Amino acid sequence: MRPYILSENNWKDVLVQPYRTALLPYGATEAHNLHLPYGTDTMLAQHIAADAAKYAWEHGAKSIVLPAMAYGVNSGQMEVKLCMNVHPSTQLALLDNIVEVLQKAGIPRLIIINAHGGNNFQPTIRELSVKYPNMMLATLNWWMAVNASAYFGQPGDHAGELETSAMQAIHPELVLPLEFAGKGTERLLKAKGFREKWAWTPRRWILVTKDTGVGDPSGANATQGEKFIKASAEKIGDFIIDFSKADKEEELYE
Repeated sequence: MRPYILSENNWKDVLVQPYRTALLPYGATEAHNLHLPYGTDTMLAQHIAADAAKYAWEHGAKSIVLPAMAYGVNSGQMEVKLCMNVHPSTQLALLDNIVEVLQKAGIPRLIIINAHGGNNFQPTIRELSVKYPNMMLATLNWWMAVNASAYFGQPGDHAGELETSAMQAIHPELVLPLEFAGKGTERLLKAKGFREKWAWTPRRWILVTKDTGVGDPSGANATQGEKFIKASAEKIGDFIIDFSKADKEEELYE
């Protein structure tokens, strides 16, 4: 039993724990090239959240990891078989319910540990911050906590070297041999504004990639994946510690 994982604990213990911050691992259920499981994002979010919570717990910050969310925004992948999609409005409603529970439980902080690029929680947090002014809400993308280029030659955007290495490290039994993986070649949008990333439109995945991957996974390495996960979890753990110190929102500022 890990005291920082809600689903592993009982009411007897939960009743007396002075949790400072709740962590919500948020993933998705979608195809990840031909070699990674549909649950890749959710598994990685859950693993990172648990490792970061353990690190924070050992340094005095009592955070609690909530059950992971496996349904992300996948509106651009509707043509890909069994890529599960919830609309942003549905995501907002789910998070509203979760924040309401946390407020009643006396846990005034929530950090969303995001592992899926299609999830965008900033507008959601802006809206919930108005409804719950006494709650401190934050979101982070776990794969951006440390510089991926220091660990991988070509990190990739989706099911590439980074995600494949990370899954080889935590769930090697679910990763097919790389000889089965597609090349992860991406078709880019033609307009210069999109290429320079000052303009945006949703990517329709069936037109972007033949194998659902974006990024070459051929250089994936479990050892590098393990190192990257450890560094990421520790940096996120430090953030949890810092975020948990504030009793009021004004204390987040210098």
